[in-house]
Amino acid sequence: MTILCPIDFSAVTQELVSCAAALAAGAGAELRLLHVLEPGAPVAAPRPGLGVARQLVRCRQAARRAGACVSAAVAQGDAVGEIVAAARRHPADIIVIGAHGQTGLTRFLMGSTAESVLRTAPCLTLLVKPGCPRVKQA
Repeated sequence: MTILCPIDFSAVTQELVSCAAALAAGAGAELRLLHVLEPGAPVAAPRPGLGVARQLVRCRQAARRAGACVSAAVAQGDAVGEIVAAARRHPADIIVIGAHGQTGLTRFLMGSTAESVLRTAPCLTLLVKPGCPRVKQA
């Protein structure tokens, strides 16, 4: 079983990775973390002082601590297209993606990556909202 978990290094990334890692560990699945850079974007720090590679290492370490077998990749392009392509390229059984909870005008203007992935994914998609109850390890 393979679980794909797109991450954007937002404030809810660690919570999302913890949830996906617990699911992967419990199911004996491989967890694949994916970060998508915008087209033409330099590999810059998503948070001050931390580059993409360093952030990926932190996410992988968190997933390993939860008992998951984890790998990580970086792609560049349209986030939705790259996530769906990765789910097809390395057949994912499920995509675990964060839902940032945007509503109203912000969502209308910016769209929703999670919603677009949900509509076009070749597999099941689990939306994880910020503040969901923490997954407890057995």
